[in-house]
Amino acid sequence: MDGAGSLTRSFFRSLRPQADLKAAAIGAVVLLREWMQEKLDRRHAQARAAAKDKTKARAKAAVEREPPPRVVALVERYLPRRVGISMTVLLLIGSCGFGIVKGGHLQDFITAVSDARNALANSAGFRITSVVINGRKQLTQDEILAIGGVSGRSSLLFLDADAVRDKLKANPWIADATVLKLYPGQLMIELTERKAFALWQEAGRLSVIADDGAVLEPYVSRRFLSLPLVVGKGAETQARDFLALLARYPQVNAVTKAAIYVGERRWNLRLKDGLDIRLPEQDVGNALAMLSKLDKEDRLFSRDIVAVDMRLPDRLVVQLSEDAAKAREDLFKDKKKKKTGDSA
Repeated sequence: MDGAGSLTRSFFRSLRPQADLKAAAIGAVVLLREWMQEKLDRRHAQARAAAKDKTKARAKAAVEREPPPRVVALVERYLPRRVGISMTVLLLIGSCGFGIVKGGHLQDFITAVSDARNALANSAGFRITSVVINGRKQLTQDEILAIGGVSGRSSLLFLDADAVRDKLKANPWIADATVLKLYPGQLMIELTERKAFALWQEAGRLSVIADDGAVLEPYVSRRFLSLPLVVGKGAETQARDFLALLARYPQVNAVTKAAIYVGERRWNLRLKDGLDIRLPEQDVGNALAMLSKLDKEDRLFSRDIVAVDMRLPDRLVVQLSEDAAKAREDLFKDKKKKKTGDSA
């Protein structure tokens, strides 16, 4: 009995230190938790007190401030938030835009924006590296690109093909144009050029014209010297039909230097030897046929005359040169003297 009791007491003595350590650890954890909770509650209380003081300050300021006008109150109530900032930004942008336009810098601004955009596209691989132009005869490649507004800064990505085509067609030498963009870097242009048809002189100015009367360029190059010459107001639009008619009569066409449109209704011919032929307003073909026949049969163009008037339908009037007229007058005088002598 005593032995068993002694054994039990010795066992419980051996477990007591472990139980004391566990109780101490639990107590420390409880104390730490209570300390942290107390600190957190203190912070919350301070935040609530600060918020309450701020609310009281706002309420006091609102009470002390005079109420805004009714219009201002309505605006503050119904307009979206930050609309004032948006309006300010818009005002600044509008002021900058007005300054650019008023100062005459709009085109420079547009050019700068376009160059920046093209530079980005070129760096991304859309630079124009190849240009193919078909149908070009009168204009050089550089002239065509300059007319179309294509430069070394242009990018294929932002190139407006329709705008380039319109610019090309505005040039008098170009009747039609097709512009194709072949990505990533090839530009193809197909042209239909007008042909130089005649030289047109009006008000002292000499120009190269197409067969439809379009003025192609001022006459500065001798390569157009062999073109037929038409003179007078309205001659540029009537030249195609008249020169086609004149070409049917090579006897007359070969010696013609210029066709002169008179009063915008009829034609005169100036021959290479200075002879003037005044054609009628109607039946021009018959008049040209008569001229051709008279030259073949009577060598009309080789005679000593300065003008042939064909405007009257029933007669042909020939004006002699001064020498021929004087010789004719002397001949009549001699005939008259001889006739008078014979009568005596």
